[in-house]
Amino acid sequence: MNWDDLRVVAAVRDAGTYAGAGTRLGLDETTVARRLSRLERRLALRLFEAADGARRPTEQCEAILSHIGAMARHVAEIGRIGESQPAVAGRFRIACTSGVAEEILAPNVRALLAAHAGLTLHFLTSAENVKFSRWEADFAVRLDKPAKGDFTISKLGEMALYFFEPAGAASPLVCAYPAALDRFPEAEFLKARGLQERARLVTDNLRVLHTLIRSRRAAGVLPAYFCQDLLADRRLRATPLPRGRDVWLLVQNHLRRDPAARVVIDWLRDCFRPSDGR
Repeated sequence: MNWDDLRVVAAVRDAGTYAGAGTRLGLDETTVARRLSRLERRLALRLFEAADGARRPTEQCEAILSHIGAMARHVAEIGRIGESQPAVAGRFRIACTSGVAEEILAPNVRALLAAHAGLTLHFLTSAENVKFSRWEADFAVRLDKPAKGDFTISKLGEMALYFFEPAGAASPLVCAYPAALDRFPEAEFLKARGLQERARLVTDNLRVLHTLIRSRRAAGVLPAYFCQDLLADRRLRATPLPRGRDVWLLVQNHLRRDPAARVVIDWLRDCFRPSDGR
């Protein structure tokens, strides 16, 4: 049974004509008549009779209209359910790298905060991992999986990585990440190409790497979310790495069932869902 067709029945009863019902519903008179005919065929009965230039409901239609009225009240009550729910409210600290905060979280946070006026987020940006055992943060987005800890951990996704080098330069300046990141795909790729030992610029700052690579005189590895403009530069050669970096979400255990925290967790997951440039 089509609820829109049932609404047409109520509108014809209230207006007394197909044209009047169409005006109320934003439909043309022909559509009103067609929907009523469809419903009459479905129910195998006549809904309205013409009398004194108006449409009068039949006895069977009156019975149907009583149910339509009840349905309309239920629809209105369903619409008010959200009004009775407690507002999402809370203040949460999210620890992550500056690159993740600037390029992934920041572009998406306005919609979240606009939808939930009671939420406040604090981005803690640092290359160092916060200590959950000291309650330095409520959530953390990490690019390396902790071996253990008193928190809940789940995988958010995988970041694609690209190696960039100037298309025409014979000996570009090789850029690398610090030794602490040697076990990750970026360093493994550079080692496999014999470039790691030739690196003359070492940094974990993505903006520094981006600036050097954009100069078309340096070579290095950047995550896909941080290099869309470089991928479009024909004077650079981009090679996708065979393996990306896993992204992990850490959550303080006591927040797993907190309604406001669940909203933030779901938002973080949405931020890292696969899409172009990620």
